[in-house]
Amino acid sequence: MNWFRSRRSYRPRRSLLRRLRPPQLLALVYLLGIALGAALLHLPGMTRPGVTLTTVDLLFTATSAICITGLVVADTGEAFTRLGQVTIILLAQVGGLGIITFGTLFALLAGRRVNFSERQHLAQQVNALNVGGVVALVRIIFLYTFAAQGLGALLLSLRFVPQFGLGEGLYQSVFHSISAYNNAGFVVLPGGMAPYATDPLVSGVIAALIVLGGLGFLVQLNLLTHWRAPRRNRLLIYSRLTLWTTLALLLLGAAVILALEWKNPGTLGPLGPGGKILAAVFQSVTPRSGGFATVDFTAMGNATIFLVIALMFIGANSGSTGGGIKTSTFAILLGSAWNLIRGRTELITFGRRVMPENVVRAGTITTIYTLLVFTGFFLMLVTNPSLRFTPLLFETVSAAATVGLSLNTTHLLNDPGLIILSVLMYLGRIGPVTFALALNLRETSSGSVRYPPERDILVG
Repeated sequence: MNWFRSRRSYRPRRSLLRRLRPPQLLALVYLLGIALGAALLHLPGMTRPGVTLTTVDLLFTATSAICITGLVVADTGEAFTRLGQVTIILLAQVGGLGIITFGTLFALLAGRRVNFSERQHLAQQVNALNVGGVVALVRIIFLYTFAAQGLGALLLSLRFVPQFGLGEGLYQSVFHSISAYNNAGFVVLPGGMAPYATDPLVSGVIAALIVLGGLGFLVQLNLLTHWRAPRRNRLLIYSRLTLWTTLALLLLGAAVILALEWKNPGTLGPLGPGGKILAAVFQSVTPRSGGFATVDFTAMGNATIFLVIALMFIGANSGSTGGGIKTSTFAILLGSAWNLIRGRTELITFGRRVMPENVVRAGTITTIYTLLVFTGFFLMLVTNPSLRFTPLLFETVSAAATVGLSLNTTHLLNDPGLIILSVLMYLGRIGPVTFALALNLRETSSGSVRYPPERDILVG
């Protein structure tokens, strides 16, 4: 009997990967990706002759690529060889898809069977409405992503092939299509994006890819299915909310930039009316996490810089390749504030009631992101006292929101500053909430104990 009990009580030890929960696996995958990327960039032949990049520089570059940010300590096209550039863009591709898909695929390849509770976590990560279909959704995301990037590369080749020749033109087209769709912000064009400020083809395709990548896969697929069969596939409330919020932010940003920079000789001033509008729209799109720039951000006025910081902080949509607190979070916060002013207790959007837990989650995400930015900015001020306040704030928000825009400050940072930004990019990519869940080593369940409410707490 004792032998029987000992056999029945035996449980085989599970491997480390099998014991990890989705948030922990996600955080680990990104850390491993950064380490592998930094190791690859250390290999001979990655940087051009005469270019000296330290270990911290290469670690920062790998983090920026995996976390699809685009902040660089040296010009990517000038500092890295073709092999190094390909490595960086492949890291960005893995990073862009990674938060949605590679965590799941890595678990499946490791032999893990994704049970129902884990599918719930994964469905939340990819914003899937059907828990049972989350694995199938991963496959669709891969196919759709490559199709969108292929179309973007084809359109860009119409400009780059005549300009650079067949081989180089195709390379530039594919590189920047991947970079734009993943909101990575890496550029290897001679002279950067500035020569294309008034080019509707290049600026338009890059901006469209940024918006597509920033919309999120669920919204894109919902739009496609709704367009093919409007009666059978309704447009989700979430899709409507994110689309209207995205459109409002893009139009408002473009209008304000146009008004503030119209006569600025360093930005929109030298351009014609059509060029001013195109450049203003592009500069309104890129803070969504794109990281590209067709005008000199260092020449912008303080009011415009403040607007760009605000747009970077809001970021893209949930489940997308972009960062920030997300547009749906921003919309819920605005709606909750408007409800409080009007004396309403429930948040209604498009004829539907927003669940209270979503309102609480929006407030929690915003609070954590704000604390993350404040802490990072304080550390940046301490470690880089010789640099000015505004560029450091801009750099901090850009890293935390995984945007990649800079006021020509990144190359001036010391090693502690680069490490701080690397941590911000990492946390901003996987999400502070996901990182907090990953640190929680034990599963917590809601108990049956309910405490009495306390109403005598003053707020506001």
